[in-house]
Amino acid sequence: MESGMISVDKWSSGSQAYFLTHLHADHTAGLSCTWRRGPLFCSPLTAKLFPCKFPGFDLSLLRILDIGCWHSLSLTTPSTGSATTVFVKAIDAHHCPGSVMYLFRGEFGCMLFTGDFRWETTGYGVENGRTMLLDALKNETLDTLYLDNTYCNPRYSFPSREVAAKQVVDIITSHPKHEVIIGIDSVGKEDLLLYISRALNIKIWVWPERLQIMHLLGFHENFTTQTSLTRVRAVPCYSFSIETLEGLNTLCPTIGVMPSGLPWAMKAVKGNGNLFGSSLSASCLKKENYSKDSTSCSKTHDLGADSGSAKRYHEYIYVVPYSDHSCFSEIQEFIELLRPVKIKGIVASSSCYIDPCYYFDHLCGTKQAFWRINRKQLENDEEICEVEAAEIKAAAQVTSTVTGRKRRIDQVDVFGIRVSRVSLLRRLGCGVKIADSEYYS
Repeated sequence: MESGMISVDKWSSGSQAYFLTHLHADHTAGLSCTWRRGPLFCSPLTAKLFPCKFPGFDLSLLRILDIGCWHSLSLTTPSTGSATTVFVKAIDAHHCPGSVMYLFRGEFGCMLFTGDFRWETTGYGVENGRTMLLDALKNETLDTLYLDNTYCNPRYSFPSREVAAKQVVDIITSHPKHEVIIGIDSVGKEDLLLYISRALNIKIWVWPERLQIMHLLGFHENFTTQTSLTRVRAVPCYSFSIETLEGLNTLCPTIGVMPSGLPWAMKAVKGNGNLFGSSLSASCLKKENYSKDSTSCSKTHDLGADSGSAKRYHEYIYVVPYSDHSCFSEIQEFIELLRPVKIKGIVASSSCYIDPCYYFDHLCGTKQAFWRINRKQLENDEEICEVEAAEIKAAAQVTSTVTGRKRRIDQVDVFGIRVSRVSLLRRLGCGVKIADSEYYS
């Protein structure tokens, strides 16, 4: 796609259409109440929450894309000035309310921009998303995948969000006399808070702006702004620190829970401070293993040793691996499903950044794209070949005492799958393009 046509989560001038994946601050940097550079496409739920994040924004600029439906845009090709049509489909990204991926098709080919996403291996939402993606691609080659590579590293393996939510509930119930504060963003982690509320049959305190968002999302009964009604409070991440916990503990016993897939050391090295305040130094947080004898890092553990369970990092703080981003194995499953020609990571500033091509280049390219498109037919051909081979082997065993010979089926290897030359030639003769000759010669 030529520059000057479409921007995703980028708000500088020069594009004809702008797309927002979700409302987290790192994806809206440059977007403001006075922004008016062009039409802004987003999901229905993002449009509903938009005025809370950007009061006074000209809502006539919003273009709502229903999830799972193709939409067409008439744009101009900058290099030639000719009209062109771009088709786009929004697909649920399972990251936070309103978050979507965008699948684009046009003269430039086919590309998918995931934004931030969580591709859990089980659950109705993922099955629905998988079906929607494959139905949208059909026999199209996915030329470029722009991937959320936040955790593109084998050391990061998270449990499902449901399992992590149970860990949070266990921590709360094991401290029946304590006040509990939970660090969250302005949007996201709603499923976690609802799970806690329903499991413990309690309301959860949120700050007034967050309560407004909860009401817009349809959650009216589970949240409150009255501290006297509950011992569990959800607070903004920026106010979650060791200093805050230590101050609260001078008043009454209090613990803090930080639900995040990010190893706490990773956020700690951003800027001049760290996630939990100045009591823990960044140099301490970056260590792979923490010494039991360390005075500044006492009562802490290494997340990398086991990133699937909750950890107590301080006398008052627990970190639970509740992640709204895909872990390494989920990223791998996602790429194995799509088999793009090219892959590009959209995260370049994280301290755990790794180019996804380092691990997944073998799953990309024209051969892999061909395999995905023809997977069902190739698998069917493989099954037919297995049956034919079994029949031939049985017949050969019967006649081997007379001829001493066995028939041999001529096969070729296509992307690791044994397929008969007859099957390939039959499909080629029916007008189905197999591949370039180098792939099956």
